[in-house]
Amino acid sequence: MSAGFWIWGIAALTAMAFLAWYRNWRAPLTAEEIDRYIAKAVELHGSRENNDFGIIRRFLEADDGREFVMVNLVRLAPGEVPDPETGVPTRAAKLLQKYTGPFTRALIRRGGHPAIVTRKVGGYVDAWRVPPDPGWTIVGFMRYRSRRDMIELVVDPRFADSHAFKFAATAETFSFPTQPILRLYPSPVVWAPLLLALSAALLHLATLTLAI
Repeated sequence: MSAGFWIWGIAALTAMAFLAWYRNWRAPLTAEEIDRYIAKAVELHGSRENNDFGIIRRFLEADDGREFVMVNLVRLAPGEVPDPETGVPTRAAKLLQKYTGPFTRALIRRGGHPAIVTRKVGGYVDAWRVPPDPGWTIVGFMRYRSRRDMIELVVDPRFADSHAFKFAATAETFSFPTQPILRLYPSPVVWAPLLLALSAALLHLATLTLAI
């Protein structure tokens, strides 16, 4: 078989593998699944006052099977705070990494990823009838493949202990899910296969040139 066959064959298989991982191919959550996930979430996190499982349930019940982006506003604790495990005073940003590192790796395994993480550099320039700016530190946008992937992360017992680092490092936060209305950049569903096709074309051209 020719080199071109292998080049384009590998590119096609890689594109299919990427789409199989990145896109949600499963149906929306069923009522039975939601009941099961919420019960697990309450068991793991129910003692924490900052969890509103009614809001989470309503979000899961409205599942449309599509991707979404979670918006996170975070104000880190000032100075140093005690490490939940050792008690050693540690900067909040370093403590938060002990939570975000494992969480991000698990999110990527489920087809999600950070879309953008920004550092706040000024106060509110537009604000109506809202509480004063508490001094947000970080704004993060996390892409989730589906609502099922989100709740599976919530009930993953491997993160139950790491939440202690998040709570210790965070003075104030809130998060809410969104879906894009206008996006001026192509989705990875578009540009990743195109990039693979371009790479295959260039490699194929190179092999033809070397064969002359």
